[in-house]
Amino acid sequence: MPPRKRTRPGLGFLCCFSSSEPPEINLKDSVPLQLLEFSAPMPPAEELHARFSELVDELDLTDKNREAMFALPDEKKWQIYCSKKKEQEDPNKLATSWPDYYIDRINSMAAMQTLFAFDEEEMEMRNKVVEDLKTALRTQPMRFVTRFIELDGLTCLLNFLRSMDYETSESRVHTSVIGCIKALMNNSQGRAHVLAHPQSINTISQSLRTENIKTKVAVLEILGAVCLVPDGHKKVLQAMAHYQKYAAERTRFQTLLNELDKSTGRYRDEVNLKTAIMSFINAVLNAGAGEDNLEFRLHLRYEFLMLGIQPVIDKLREHENATLDRHLDFFEMVRNEDDSELAKRFDTNHVDTKSAGAMFELIKKKLSLTDAYPNLISILQHCLQMPYKRGGGSMQHWQLLDRILQQLVLQDDKGEDPDAAPLDNFSVKNIVRMLVNENEVKQWRDQAEKFRKDHLELLGKLERKERECDTKTQEKEDMMKTLNKMKDKLQREGVELRSAREQVLDLSSRINDVSGVSVSFPPPPPGGPAAPPMTGAFPPPPPPLPFSCPPPPPPPPPPPGGPPPPPGAPPIFGAPPPPISSLFNSAASTRSKSIPQPSHPLKSFNWAKLGENVINGTIWNDIDDLRAFKILDLKDIEKMFSAYQRQQDLLTNQSFKQQKETGSMDDIYVSTRKVKELSVIDGRRAQNCIILLSKLKMSNEEIKRAILEMDEREELAKDMLEQLLKFVPEKSDIDLLEEHKHELDRMARADRFLFEMSRIDHYQQRLQALFFKKKFAERLAETKPKVEAILNASKEVVRSKRLTQILEVVLAFGNFMNKGQRGNAYGFKISSLNKIADTKSSIDRNITMLHYLIMIVEKNYNDTLHIQDDLSSVPEAAKVNLSELEKEVHNIKSGLKALEAELHYQQSRTRERGDKFVAVIGDFITVAGFSFSELEDQLSEARDKFTKSLKHFGEEEGRMQPDEFFGIFDTFLQSFNEARQDLDNMQRRKDEEERRARMEAMLKEQRERERRAKKGGASDEVGGEFDDLVSALRSGEVFDKDLNKLKRNRKRSVNQLVEGGGRERAVTKVNY
Repeated sequence: MPPRKRTRPGLGFLCCFSSSEPPEINLKDSVPLQLLEFSAPMPPAEELHARFSELVDELDLTDKNREAMFALPDEKKWQIYCSKKKEQEDPNKLATSWPDYYIDRINSMAAMQTLFAFDEEEMEMRNKVVEDLKTALRTQPMRFVTRFIELDGLTCLLNFLRSMDYETSESRVHTSVIGCIKALMNNSQGRAHVLAHPQSINTISQSLRTENIKTKVAVLEILGAVCLVPDGHKKVLQAMAHYQKYAAERTRFQTLLNELDKSTGRYRDEVNLKTAIMSFINAVLNAGAGEDNLEFRLHLRYEFLMLGIQPVIDKLREHENATLDRHLDFFEMVRNEDDSELAKRFDTNHVDTKSAGAMFELIKKKLSLTDAYPNLISILQHCLQMPYKRGGGSMQHWQLLDRILQQLVLQDDKGEDPDAAPLDNFSVKNIVRMLVNENEVKQWRDQAEKFRKDHLELLGKLERKERECDTKTQEKEDMMKTLNKMKDKLQREGVELRSAREQVLDLSSRINDVSGVSVSFPPPPPGGPAAPPMTGAFPPPPPPLPFSCPPPPPPPPPPPGGPPPPPGAPPIFGAPPPPISSLFNSAASTRSKSIPQPSHPLKSFNWAKLGENVINGTIWNDIDDLRAFKILDLKDIEKMFSAYQRQQDLLTNQSFKQQKETGSMDDIYVSTRKVKELSVIDGRRAQNCIILLSKLKMSNEEIKRAILEMDEREELAKDMLEQLLKFVPEKSDIDLLEEHKHELDRMARADRFLFEMSRIDHYQQRLQALFFKKKFAERLAETKPKVEAILNASKEVVRSKRLTQILEVVLAFGNFMNKGQRGNAYGFKISSLNKIADTKSSIDRNITMLHYLIMIVEKNYNDTLHIQDDLSSVPEAAKVNLSELEKEVHNIKSGLKALEAELHYQQSRTRERGDKFVAVIGDFITVAGFSFSELEDQLSEARDKFTKSLKHFGEEEGRMQPDEFFGIFDTFLQSFNEARQDLDNMQRRKDEEERRARMEAMLKEQRERERRAKKGGASDEVGGEFDDLVSALRSGEVFDKDLNKLKRNRKRSVNQLVEGGGRERAVTKVNY
């Protein structure tokens, strides 16, 4: 059976009640069950179960005891049932079977003890009454406890405790009364009643003043167990504060430390009391708020340390008692951990809380560079003025300061104190709120917001400058790499050219010798091959790219009205917009109509016109729109479809009428200008365009300059360029905007932006070129690792000796396991690797052939377990889709071709001032062309290596793609690692089970010895929840988890103490 686990934050009762042995079910009667005679035969099983269930419910047993009761055989259940019924019907016990009897007797004893002195025999009779009540509270049905609570039996017991004389308080009667309260708390209903009583815990704590050791132990066990109950911890602290006043002690824990330190007379060997005190101290320190509040634990521990608990603990070690040592170890372990946590807050190894100077230096160092340092100085300055003479109330001044600081540290945000509040009506939260000046906070908040905006603006500028510097640096590095590669290539080609010329000359001389005809060749220029001439300020043209085509013929001279489209422009950059002047060069042969003209621009109707030459013989030949003009309300049409946004009817505008009456026509014109904006672009498209421009935070002139300069200043981010490409002026937009170019000042923001961008020659192609340039390095960086993954993975699977070894072992397995036609193989498909895990062991279904393979490899080929080191590129290669990779490479190639075509076009036209397209794109194509050539060569090599790797493993070429081929190896590697982990987990579980079995055997043997030792004096009462909680606290079982942690970290802690010279000594070995 696994050892019981317990989590300390969960303080419910059932967390510490488990036991490895079934509970003993004992009855009060001493008559053996088998000797009882029954007047009625045993009823049927169903009726017996119903009766027995009622009996068990009345007993209010714990879940484990209930299970044990129901697990008994039917004969045993019937015997127990008859025994209990006979006990209830016994006429001699009718009087003692109701709580009224005990309450009356105890009230009588409380009244008589003030009048008479009792002899020993009478004291024994009184004790028997109380003991009988304790037994009844434990063994009687639930209705007994309920009746006892209804008759206010608890108040009866508490009054008896408060009114005890000295002799009674020192007798066994006192101990038995505390036992009655403990028995009442052993019942869930009784426990809730005791905790709800306002004075119960305080009255119980008063019993600590007795000299009776057994009574003190019983009281401490109750108080310690109440600490572990929800909402009980604070009640115990309040009870100890009450005891301080009751016993006139200096501090609330003074009596406990005195009892713990006593070592003479009957206290010399009284380990039970000292164990009870230590268990109570540990419960107070670590339960309630102490579970997760370091400040609270330190607060209480400082109180114990001030009372001198540390030398007392050292003295208690001399008893060499396992249970006591367990509590001492736990106290010191938690103390060391809390001291380490406190030291971490001050970035040091240890805080000497005994030295005022050391603590002051730490606080000074912590606050020296903060705004709180002046307050620290002020506190010290005023402490100098505090009264320090004995008497005169000076002690109370320092006590007040101490309590204020305690409450500052402990009080939470809700104003609640985990400890008994040292000062009433003292709310730290309210006082701090009063210290805050709202106007000052608002002023600082506004200033902080201003600084934040300035900071963001500076960050934006810095980011742009950094991006510009990075781009320039990268371009410079790429250019230098390209120049070096070009130099190397030219040298190689020069050597090859000279060699070819020598071969040609040699062949020519041979031909001349044979035919007698001389063939002359121009001699090579001195110094190697001829260099291309440098023209102007431009660099030499790059060598022809692998995808270069013959240069296009020079374009014809541009006709008047606009530049021609570039020859051979690729579709990726789209067709150039037609010349704007084409709108005004329409054919003159069309038939003219006397069509009414609108008074102001209207929205356009995008239709497809039919020419006059195609309407003959159609319906349009008989239609005359002039007749419709006579019927249509043209003014209403102008109003409905005006190109002006936010159009207002001036004739109905009151301000217009007033201005008209006053004759202020200038004001009318200005007012009209304010409410009119010309917009011919679709509303939603215009709105989205305005949103984009607001994000750019650049004027139209700045955007135009950036595009002409090819964004040398890095003002246009890639995502902004991508958005700008969505708002390239279309032909219909350009036509409409051109009609209203004389109203440029009245155009809406989006319309004006599109109009000004349409004036840039090849605006769309420039944007696409700039976007391609900015994205090229990123696309190359995304594509190149995929190519390298395929290339490296293809080499790795061919070269790996470990993979070969595994394939060899698997082939041997397969030939051994298979018979007939399936066996006697010389190889197998690689996909078969992932079918190894499908073959399960016939002995253990959790073991597969893959697990067994790893066992064999680990035993005979240990180095092969590191196969993943050989195939490090395989996981990445398994993610690469070759067709998509080739498509991406083709797209980059097409983009470079389109960029080269646009460069030829821009070189053939006259460039306006500030246009840097040719220079920037020329340099870029030179660098990008060589980079792309490397990528193409690498992709070709990767294809070749992949084909060879397929052939290496006997796979058919073209039947598998890299993601499928390398995916097989990747899946196998994952399964291989998972199987290794499974084997490790199996081994750990096996070791844990063996250790657990040994531990269970030891615990069982120990419990058996304890049972035999206590068998003679065993109680005949059924144990309850509160008893189990007290027992777990007494033995230290509630702190098992933390003690195990101590045991694991003991060696490390001792080493640290030896090396660091810390004050904590090594904790004595814990005996389990």
